[in-house]
Amino acid sequence: MATMAANRVFLDTNVLVYAQLTLAPLHSAAVSRLQSLDSGGTELWVSRQILREYLAVMTRPGLLTGSIPIASLAADVRYFLSRFHIAEEGPAVTENLLALMATVPIAGKQVHDANIVATMQAYEITQLLTHNVSDFERFSDLIAVVSVVP
Repeated sequence: MATMAANRVFLDTNVLVYAQLTLAPLHSAAVSRLQSLDSGGTELWVSRQILREYLAVMTRPGLLTGSIPIASLAADVRYFLSRFHIAEEGPAVTENLLALMATVPIAGKQVHDANIVATMQAYEITQLLTHNVSDFERFSDLIAVVSVVP
């Protein structure tokens, strides 16, 4: 577990996707938010789950993604590894996830969001930057959910 920091923000997958896809409607908002947080001295955190989700989203051909070469995506992930703090998933995350599932209604794909919150708890990170604010409303008594669009 990491020590408590005054100003930490965990980044949801969609923030990384929007920041990397220049054609994404929220590209400018994501880049601006990241730059603002960074210049303010905020620690920016992701987990390996976020990196896997990034790869899953970016390898799905779509209007915005097209067909991105794996080498480019690997370079993105390596950049993220060097750029952001990495919250490793260990026993504390699993225990936090199980505790969340015992107290908050969670099922199916919502387990992935709950795991993000469990990871944040293990690293004492209280803020999540995301575009999918509604996905995390159920955890609003545990974390502050910050929209990528101010």
